[in-house]
Amino acid sequence: MKNWPETLEIQPLAEIRQTVVTIPGSKSITNRALILSALANGPVTLRGALWSEDTQVMADALRKAGIELEVEQDPREDANRIFHLQGISDNHLQGGTLSHPVEIYVGNSGTSARFLMAFFCAAARGWYRLQGTPRMHERPQQELFDALRRLGYTVTSEKEGYLPALIGAEGAVSSRQPCSISQQSSSQYASALMLSAEKGGWYIQLPGAESPYIRMTRQIIETFPHHGGEFQIEPDASSGSYFYAANVWASRYPSQKPISVAHWPVSGWQPDQYFPEYLPLPKTVSREKDLGDSILTAIAIAPLAQAPVTFTDLGRLRVQESERVYAMKTELTRCGVKVEEKGDTLIVYPSRPHGAEIETYNDHRIAMAFSVLGLGVPGMVIKNPACVAKTFPTFFDKLNELRSDS
Repeated sequence: MKNWPETLEIQPLAEIRQTVVTIPGSKSITNRALILSALANGPVTLRGALWSEDTQVMADALRKAGIELEVEQDPREDANRIFHLQGISDNHLQGGTLSHPVEIYVGNSGTSARFLMAFFCAAARGWYRLQGTPRMHERPQQELFDALRRLGYTVTSEKEGYLPALIGAEGAVSSRQPCSISQQSSSQYASALMLSAEKGGWYIQLPGAESPYIRMTRQIIETFPHHGGEFQIEPDASSGSYFYAANVWASRYPSQKPISVAHWPVSGWQPDQYFPEYLPLPKTVSREKDLGDSILTAIAIAPLAQAPVTFTDLGRLRVQESERVYAMKTELTRCGVKVEEKGDTLIVYPSRPHGAEIETYNDHRIAMAFSVLGLGVPGMVIKNPACVAKTFPTFFDKLNELRSDS
C-alpha cells in the first residue's frame, strides 16, 4: 500500500509541452460491468477495468458473496486490472440469516452500495447487511429502499433512509408489478434496479427524460456479453478532464491545447466525454444537461475565464462524497476567488487565485480539481492527497508526466 503524505504541494509547471496522457478505466463502467458479469450466463473477462477503492470494494463484496472473480494486472496501465468472473446464470447466491447476515463493506462508494443492494435482492436468497464509511452513512438511500420494498423485499436500517441497512428476503420473491423510481435525487437508484432487473424479474419504469447516467446504464446493458465473452472498458472521462483542463496554463490557450488524453472515449456513454468541448468555458454550464463530475474541474478553472461563469443544477453535488457546492465555494474563496452561491447555482468571477492549503473533505474530485489550479498558481497545498485513491490512485504520478523533466 502506498504511503501518502498528509499534505502535498503542487508545483507549477515551468512550461506546457505536447503531451499525451493515458488514464485508467471508467469507474462508472467498471462497477456496472462487474454487476452484469456476476449475473452473466457464462465466464466474462473485463479488460481495462479500473482498480481503485471504489472498484475494489465492489470486487471484494462480490467475492464475499460467492462470485468467482480473479484479478490480474493490466500491463498497459498501472491502475487498471483484467477481471475474470464466472456468472451465476440461473443460480442464486446464498446469503446469511436474519440474525447473522453476510456483512458487506461498501466504503464511500455510492455505485457499490446501491448496485449491490439491488443485486443481492435479485440474485440471492437470505440476508445481507451493508455498511460503509461515516460519510456513506450520511448519503441518502430512501428512494432505493422504497423501491426494493415495493418489489417485495425487506429493508431495515438503524436510521430510516440511510446505511447501515439489512436487506433480503426469507425465500424467493416474485414481483411482476411495475416499479417506478425517480431519477431526480440520484440516477444511481434507477441504474441499480436496471442492472439487476432481468434477474429479479422486475419491470422498472423511469418517468421523465432519460438522464446521461441512465443512458449509460441502458447502453451498457444492451451491448454487454450476457452469455459470456469479453468486454472492454473505456478510459474514465471524468479523470481525463483534469488533463484537458491543464491546457488553461498553455501560453497560447485556447487556440492551442498541447495536452490530450490517449484513447479518449467516443461511445457517448460518459457525459464527461464532452468536457473538451467546454474549453474555453461558456457563460453557463449545467450539471444536469452538460457535464457530470467534471463540472467540478470546470468550476476550479473558472476564475481564469474572461467573464463570469454560472454553474447551474448543482443540487446532486451536495449529497455525494462531500457537500461539493459548499466545498468548491469555500476553497475557491480561500484562494481569493469571488464566488456567489444562489440556491443550487454557483457564479465564479474572473479572479487572480493565490496559493492556499486546500481542505479536500476526503473527496477525490476536490483534491484533483484544485491540483489543476496548482499547476499555474504557486503555493497550492492539497491536504489528504490520499483521497484520490477512491477513483484515480495514480493521479499525481500522471500529473508529473506533464513536467518537462519527467
